[in-house]
Amino acid sequence: MPQIPEKIHELTVGQLAARSGAAVSALHFYESKGLITSRRTSGNQRRYSRDALRRVAFVRAAQRVGIPLATIREALAELPEERTPTEEDWARLSASWRSELDERIKQLNRLRDHLTDCIGCGCLSLDTCVLSNPDDVFGERLTGSRLLAERRDATVPRRAGRTRERATEC
Repeated sequence: MPQIPEKIHELTVGQLAARSGAAVSALHFYESKGLITSRRTSGNQRRYSRDALRRVAFVRAAQRVGIPLATIREALAELPEERTPTEEDWARLSASWRSELDERIKQLNRLRDHLTDCIGCGCLSLDTCVLSNPDDVFGERLTGSRLLAERRDATVPRRAGRTRERATEC
């Protein structure tokens, strides 16, 4: 990993990418989402302050545990004067995210536990399948393949020559 001399207070996007381990395109994306900031030189090149390294590390750590970028942006916006997150900031924020992560873990465990049963039965029935239709939430409205066709019709244009009746068959 290339070392950056202490006397350099700003980093190019390449230097920030090399030091943080994030791709240049990821850094541009983070900037477009307001997670990091840069200034532009007279030649329109990005320059990042050295504290962007800690912000990128914070963003990547939060992403690794499944925190959405919008939530990360809100957390960073709460810091005074857009300062770099400290260890105390991370402890406070990670504690607040814990319940959300615990709920996701429970949900993933339920999905994992039902996956074998669902695929094993071979039906993938939309009115009883615990993966496609948990707790039969769609059972009150529609049943079976019409539900699948309704989703398909909403997202995929029908091919010429297909009738609506054929589109509702699985």
